[in-house]
Amino acid sequence: MHEVLKARDKNDDAENSPLHDLRNARALVIDVNPTSRSILKGMLVDLGVPSDRVKQVGRYNEARSELETTQYDVVLCDYHFNDTQQTGADLIEELRQGNNLPYATVFIMVTSEASYSRVAEAAESALDCYLLKPHTHNDLAARLGVARHRKQSLADIFQAMQEEDFKLAAGLCQARFEAKGEYWIYAARIGGELLLRLNRHDEAKELFEAIDATKAMPWARLGVARAQLDSGQVAPAKRVLESLIVDNPSYADAYDVMGRANFQSGDFDAAYETYRHAVSLTPSSLSRLQKMGLLAFHLGKTDEATQVLERATALGVTSRMFDFQTLVMLSLSYFEKQDSKSLQKSLNQIMQAHEKAPRSARLRRMHEMVNVLSLMLQRQVADVVRRVKNMTREFAQPDYDFETAGNMMSLLLKLRASELELPDAELWIEKLARRFCINKGMTDMLAMMVHAHEPYEALVRESYKRLVTLAETSLSKAKAGQANGAIAELVSQGTTTGNTRMIELADMLRQRYQEQGLDADVLQKLEELQARYVRKPAPIKASR
Repeated sequence: MHEVLKARDKNDDAENSPLHDLRNARALVIDVNPTSRSILKGMLVDLGVPSDRVKQVGRYNEARSELETTQYDVVLCDYHFNDTQQTGADLIEELRQGNNLPYATVFIMVTSEASYSRVAEAAESALDCYLLKPHTHNDLAARLGVARHRKQSLADIFQAMQEEDFKLAAGLCQARFEAKGEYWIYAARIGGELLLRLNRHDEAKELFEAIDATKAMPWARLGVARAQLDSGQVAPAKRVLESLIVDNPSYADAYDVMGRANFQSGDFDAAYETYRHAVSLTPSSLSRLQKMGLLAFHLGKTDEATQVLERATALGVTSRMFDFQTLVMLSLSYFEKQDSKSLQKSLNQIMQAHEKAPRSARLRRMHEMVNVLSLMLQRQVADVVRRVKNMTREFAQPDYDFETAGNMMSLLLKLRASELELPDAELWIEKLARRFCINKGMTDMLAMMVHAHEPYEALVRESYKRLVTLAETSLSKAKAGQANGAIAELVSQGTTTGNTRMIELADMLRQRYQEQGLDADVLQKLEELQARYVRKPAPIKASR
């Protein structure tokens, strides 16, 4: 590194210098102290960053907003903030959780000796390096030079990701790993993440296992568990996670994945305890607070849910990472407590979010639901009934999703507890259950949401039993040479309910028994159902 710096001193324009292309870089300096910000900016300008391309901020929310909306090549972030208990480590964790920190960005944490250990933990997940106070111009140049060299070395991978050619990027990562090329571990980690997002779970698992065998890194073992979990292997994933947590009891990411594993297996109490422990490790983590609060609410821990979700709202309501489902759950809690003032505040916050994104069907439905709760507290019963009936007319819409169905069930439950007579309530619960009970895990989740009223829970579980019976009958018919009849029945059920499990099973039988001369009209209806209800996967975001 010293040789690199000496070469730079001799010739600032040396093409092989990792600091050479800083002349086109955009940088962000985050520090509460204006003098420190000015000094860091001066150092960056001396290293080649144009003065007008260095942005300075001093507050946590300002920093988060900048990094969520603008891509920077270099970020220098102080560990401490005066306006909040949140730290630079919390900021980078929040950005990482929300996929708002591109791999191509160099993120350097500026820290004192006292907080070094906590910064070192963050470096495991997302930091490029840290800068220990007091530091000199040469210290920054050395750290930045190493980090920029790594970015240059992996430029082909980042370029492919920038162009959204994620298959190529994953292939480049695998090739570098196999050749043990420069920064092969770092490239392998990126490759593993890309393979997971491409749903190539087996390949991701093999890659993470190979890394773990050579370097025994916690994130590699976690990658193995994530690949297993994403491919439906919940029990093996939990075994890996249990051993990982024993060896690394303060590794918060492991608790995130364990919480998801417990959730998928229907062990909601264990999932809640897992997220609660993750929050104890990272008390300012917005995503973990929201997960814990949502589970606490559905498990009937209303007071704790309210406290946790209020903290999440206070910390991050202005963040792009903030999930407005938090305000929906808070509104249900406030409704239960008859707290009209707090409910109105949540309603106003959701309304403002909807006004900023007027085309969002999700926010529109959330706004309408919370508005119904507010009207019910005002005992405007006729208006409530009218609005609820209007809401039920959307059940068959393609974009009406599982989250919205759960919210609707929760709303009906709360209205019933307020002694509002809705004669069609059970019919509505059943209709939602028939659409969204596509597997045991989702059935368990919906049942948890309405378990306070046994008849509602029974309707949910009975809907799933009918689904399982129909699936088994259809498979038997197809094996017996009646594939046409089996597919037709599944298509009919899919048309009536919108249940994607029925539609996907019909398509599986179509592929397996296509040589039997299947009914063209039925197949046409199947294609229409697939286009209407089977959602395409979300695009991959190239962030760490």
